[in-house]
Amino acid sequence: MIKFIDLFCGIGGFHLAMRGIKSKCVFASEWDKNCQDVYEKNFKIKPNGDITNIDEKNIPKHDLLFAGFPCQAFSISGKRLGFEDSRGTLFFDVARIIKFHNPKVVFLENVKNFLRHDNGKTMRVVKSILEELNYDVFFSLLNSAKYGVPQSRERIYIVAFKKNLKVKEFNFPKPSNNSISLKSILLSDKITQKYVIKRKDVFLKKISIQKDIFGAYPQKPIRVGHVNKGGQGERIYSEYGHATAMTAYGGGIGSKTGLYLVNNKIRKLAPRECARIFGFPEKFKIHENSNVVYKQFGNSVVVNVVSLIIKEIIKKKLF
Repeated sequence: MIKFIDLFCGIGGFHLAMRGIKSKCVFASEWDKNCQDVYEKNFKIKPNGDITNIDEKNIPKHDLLFAGFPCQAFSISGKRLGFEDSRGTLFFDVARIIKFHNPKVVFLENVKNFLRHDNGKTMRVVKSILEELNYDVFFSLLNSAKYGVPQSRERIYIVAFKKNLKVKEFNFPKPSNNSISLKSILLSDKITQKYVIKRKDVFLKKISIQKDIFGAYPQKPIRVGHVNKGGQGERIYSEYGHATAMTAYGGGIGSKTGLYLVNNKIRKLAPRECARIFGFPEKFKIHENSNVVYKQFGNSVVVNVVSLIIKEIIKKKLF
């Protein structure tokens, strides 16, 4: 039985990825009340609140630590780039829990920009701290579009193993490249009518979208037009390609989900469609407010990708 904790757990993407593996979530933490409610409805666990107010001694022992922590710059006065340099950031709370509990494996996720954030210093500090805490660190930038979901979402994944486990090599999952289009997961026009955008300032390009020799549409977002001036949230994409990366924030009439030309209508994605492009199952209970759903999925991990990485971890036979 693998015991894991779920920090900055959101609505539970990491937790979902552990389904089917003999495991138990012994602790979860999330400050957002709406996320707490959704997590509890689906997993029967009420996440604790703000991790900065939780003593590491009050967290149960665990084998595996998950954390999709926010990206923050470090204020470094010296050159140590170690544990003490992380104070004042949310990563410090992850690090102090790791230092106290020494889980066998640490699994972190962050945005693509994390690699170059603060001229690469943020990533260097995180890696240095994990090594200082006696972990071997591996990381890779993966795009969910190559792992069976119709969403282009690049994220940095960091997996760290306790040094005494002597894991000197770790292979992140190879792309499956299973072709899938956004159209294949869309709901009917009748259900999605309320998400249709009616504007006069719509500009569409005449684009011929062709299948390749294997019968697959392009496995990427295909921009076919825009509304207004085409700024953030105003770009229109084809249903035959992939969705653009969802965001928790952002403006424009298509904010958070983007705009899509579906059956000759321009609309945002419906909440259940958002769940599908993140690999969440149909039975997953989402929030009743669509704007809340958009924000929650904009901050979520893609279950498909995380599941495949976990399978690679399990192959090491450490538990």
